This record gives sequence, structure tokens and C-alpha cells, in this order.
Amino acid sequence: MIADELLVVDADAPLWRAARPLLDVALRLEQNDDSYTWHGWNKAQINNFLKNLPSRCSLVIGVWETLSEEGTALEHETLSLGVACEVVEGEVCSIRTFEALTASGLKPVIQLEPGIDDALEIMRIVRTQVAPVAWALFIDKAAWNEWLFASLDEGGAIDKGALLAAFARQGRCVVMGTQTAHHRHNELPDELPDELPGTLCNRNPL
Repeated sequence: MIADELLVVDADAPLWRAARPLLDVALRLEQNDDSYTWHGWNKAQINNFLKNLPSRCSLVIGVWETLSEEGTALEHETLSLGVACEVVEGEVCSIRTFEALTASGLKPVIQLEPGIDDALEIMRIVRTQVAPVAWALFIDKAAWNEWLFASLDEGGAIDKGALLAAFARQGRCVVMGTQTAHHRHNELPDELPDELPGTLCNRNPL
């Protein structure tokens, strides 16, 4: 799951504060057997997902949160989690936040919006600086939290892939990348929504 020598490119970046707890969970899962679960996740399903990826690729996650501006009725969307993980032979070997991509031309994180243009630019830079993007998930924070923490009342693992595919069919997230075509027939909808909600559309730029 996690390579013995994991490279964290920008551990001092503000976005890393949101990513670090997820790494801690992954390490906890890896150190336990398959009977151990965390909010519906277990080691077996994560390892199976990683082992079915191309030998060298990347995974991208962008989570946006809608915040109200104090004293006004206006709202704005801000990136609360943005990471790219490099995967080699089924192991995550490096993690970097979107802040690390600004040196390669990505606009400042505060300016990133949940729209197709920014999504494609993120994926383009990750492809050139890290590895081809096998999967990219762009989602709002409410749906992300629901997916991340979904679990059975009696405990045990649940099919997180099937749940995410259901979210995509409902227009609650957008899934992109080189692997979407291989899974379209049985996991993802024929067409993903034009918006997240409303701005990201289904397109594979790679």
C-alpha cells in the first residue's frame, strides 16, 4: 500500500494539514490485518485497487468547500484538500499537495476553482511532473465526507468503489483519468455531470 520510502514533497504546505490524517489512517490500515476496518475501509480493498492500476501512474483528489462570506449572503468555494499521489507497482511512493504544483505553473491554490479548466490544468501538470493520471476525483466536501466516513452499523468493510460510482451517477462528484474508460461499462455512468455541482464535466485529457 505505502512504499517503504515514501516521499512527501511539501510537508510544510497548508494543504498537507488536511492530507496528513489520511496518511495516518492508511498506515494504520497497513499495519493491521484485513479484519481491521476504518469507516468501511480495509487493507484488502485498497491493495486490490492499487494493484489493478498501471505500473506507474498518479491519483489526484480535489475537494472543494463552499463557505459563506462573513456579513454577506455571498458564498465562495475554496479548496480544502488537493493532493497527487504517485503509485509505482501498486505502492504509493510519493505524495504532494497542489501547492507543490505551483512551481510547475499551476495557479495559486486560493485561485483554483471546481471547474473543468482548472481540473484539466491540474491533471496536465500532474501528468508531466509526476505520472499519467489513472484516476482523478473532484468532489465537494459534504459528498467527500459522506463517502470517506460511510460505514455499516455493524462494522466491516463496504464497497467504496461502488459508492463512489453511485455518487458520480447522482452528479455528486466527477471522476476523470485514463482508467475511466476501462470501468465505464460496469462501474461508472455513461456520462458524468457537466458540473461539480455544475462546472466539471467528464473528459479525459490524457
